[in-house]
This record gives sequence, C-alpha cells and structure tokens, in this order.
Amino acid sequence: MPSLLHLLVGHTYMVLFVWVLVEQGGVPVPSAPVMLAVGTMSAAHKLHVAYALPLVLFACMIADISWYYLGKRFGGRVLNLLCKFSLEAATCVEKTQGTVVRRGAITLLFSKWVPGLNTVAAPIAGQAGIPFGEFVIYDMAGTLAWASVWLFAGRFFGDVAKRSHEFFATLGHLGVLLVVLMALGVVVYRFMKRRQFVTELRGLRLEPAQLMAMIGDAEREGQEPPFIVDLRHPLDVLTEPLVLPGALRIGPDELRQRHELIPRDRDIILYCTCPSEETSAKVAMDLRRMGVRRVRPLRGGLQGWRDAGFPVDGVGVI
Repeated sequence: MPSLLHLLVGHTYMVLFVWVLVEQGGVPVPSAPVMLAVGTMSAAHKLHVAYALPLVLFACMIADISWYYLGKRFGGRVLNLLCKFSLEAATCVEKTQGTVVRRGAITLLFSKWVPGLNTVAAPIAGQAGIPFGEFVIYDMAGTLAWASVWLFAGRFFGDVAKRSHEFFATLGHLGVLLVVLMALGVVVYRFMKRRQFVTELRGLRLEPAQLMAMIGDAEREGQEPPFIVDLRHPLDVLTEPLVLPGALRIGPDELRQRHELIPRDRDIILYCTCPSEETSAKVAMDLRRMGVRRVRPLRGGLQGWRDAGFPVDGVGVI
C-alpha cells in the first residue's frame, strides 16, 4: 500500500474536498477520519491546515446552499429523498424541524456534529424560510468550528506522534488503511443500528391497502373507524396540505404526553413524512411501552398512501 505521505503530496487536498462534498451531499461516508488524517500529516509539513480548512468550508458551502434552495423549493419531497438514503435510524426530520422552528438559524451552529441533523438542517432551513444571508452566516460559522476541531485535533495528534520517529513513519505507511477502517467502522455501526431498527419495526407496519380495507369494513358494519393520527410537522403540512380521511393532526410529543386519551378499543394508525416511517414507528413503539397495544405505523406514510391511489382530504393551513 502506498505511503500516506506520498498520497497526501499529490492528491489529498482534492480527496478531502470531494469526500466532504459527497458526505454533505447526503452520502453516508463520514469525513471526520479524513480531516483527522490531514491534520495529523500536516505535522510533517507536507500539508497545511491553512489550505485544507478553506477547502472544507467551500465544499460544505456548495452542498449546503444547494440543499437550502432545494428545501425552499421542494420542501418535504427533498426530505423524503434524504430519509431514503440515510443510514441513521434517528434521521427522520421531525425532531430537526422542531429544533429549527424553536431555535432558528442558531441550530446551524451545531448541526454538523449531530448525525442526521447534519444532513437535513440545510434543506429544513430553506423550508422554514430562514433568510439566505442569515443561513449562510450561521452555517459557515458552524462549519468553521466543526472543521477546525477535527483538523487541529489531527494536528495535535501528529505533533505528539512526531516525538517518536518510528511511530510517525509507521503511521505514514499505514495511514490510508487507518482512515479507511475508521470510515468503514462508522458506516458499519450506522448500518447495524439501522438494521436493528428495521428488525424491531418488522411486523408492526400496516400496508395502505390493509388500512383502506379496515376503513371500508368499519363503514359497512357501522363501527368506529381506525383512529388515524397525522404526526407530520406543520412545515410539511404547509407544503402538502393533505391528510388521510378522518386523520387528526397531533404532534409526536403531545401524543406521548397525552397517551391516556388515546382510545384502547380501536386500532391506532400513525403516519409521518419519512417514507421509511421513522417517526411514526418510534412513536408506535413508545406508545406500546405505555400500554397502548393496538398501534401501528403506516408503511410509506402519506406518500405511500397516495402512491397506492387512495383518497385524501384537504386540510386548512393557518
């Protein structure tokens, strides 16, 4: 395997730029190990943090501004796309939307550090109508802090490693392998978390056709229909003011806090924005722990219901 020192001389600035751009573009390949490696090898004066830092900022600026305008233009459809490609079980946008609405652009100061929030903060900022100038200032300030910590942490490690010439030489030869192993380790960890979540979810999901049949059966027999809850954030309702027939709009936190008001003698059906029904699945699991047994998330959420060709109702948006 070629020495990391040799690789850094000719290609690493470009590798760093492309890697960060790809990660910020939504692909789950962590760039922190690469920034650590660049910072470490800057101790050998083959690379310079002063050159690497602007590249990271530029890559993030390209990706984040693109996501900002996509979120502003397309809203929930962009977030659905990000949910599909995410390996984070906690990536569903509901919590992020709530954070952006409560804290505004300040959220961007720490969004790069939070898995999931890192990916969806920019499009949600656009969806929430945060002014572009304010978005850029806070986003770049947060990116600067995030990139500086990783790069200078690597530089500190490199300065310490330099005290042992043998160790530093070994680090140079094995550096590429270490970076790859670190990145793979993060991806595998996220994949395993995602797989565990999907395993827990299996068997809970309700297909749109099953729900439609339940509604039809209740109408024919004169019984109460399923208790359907729309968990979507108001920002999503603004861009898509539609609900399932008879659905009530209740936020996840409110539903958890007032679970004693949920009818126990009816099927409870939850749906959200994410096509992988992250929020509705988690709320369903929480409610089951609280004793609400007849609760299930709707596969595909509102989009899955519409894709199946079933009817929807309009909703007034204040």
